[in-house]
Amino acid sequence: MRMFFGHWWFWALLSAAFAALTAIFAKVGVENVNSDYATFIRTCVILLAAGAMLYLTGSWQPPASLSARTWIFLVLSGLATGASWLCYFRALKLGDASRVAPVDKLSVVFVAVFAVLFLGERLSLPNWLGVVMITLGVVLVAYRG
Repeated sequence: MRMFFGHWWFWALLSAAFAALTAIFAKVGVENVNSDYATFIRTCVILLAAGAMLYLTGSWQPPASLSARTWIFLVLSGLATGASWLCYFRALKLGDASRVAPVDKLSVVFVAVFAVLFLGERLSLPNWLGVVMITLGVVLVAYRG
């Protein structure tokens, strides 16, 4: 069991399961409320949960111990996350969760392309085939037929 907790696959699959629950819970949650306000509530809960996790694990570190570069990229990441959540909740308010969530997962495709373009990562032919298949899968799931 210990080997599962130390492997990235375990945490990635757990992340996917929680992301799926996020879509289902959020779809019901935005039913009778403005999607931006719903995003604000979600953000407050996440802030409290992350703070509790830092406290319980003793992982807090002084903010001054971070480099300027780290701060810049964490702030940019936070802004991108906020924009993503606002758009996601708006999409859930307007569309079916079973179609919105897969389109949101096009982020997998974007990450692959951005990682190649901006981080210099290399993908093999099978990797690119997977990216194309994910894209086609999203189109098929989102298609209203």
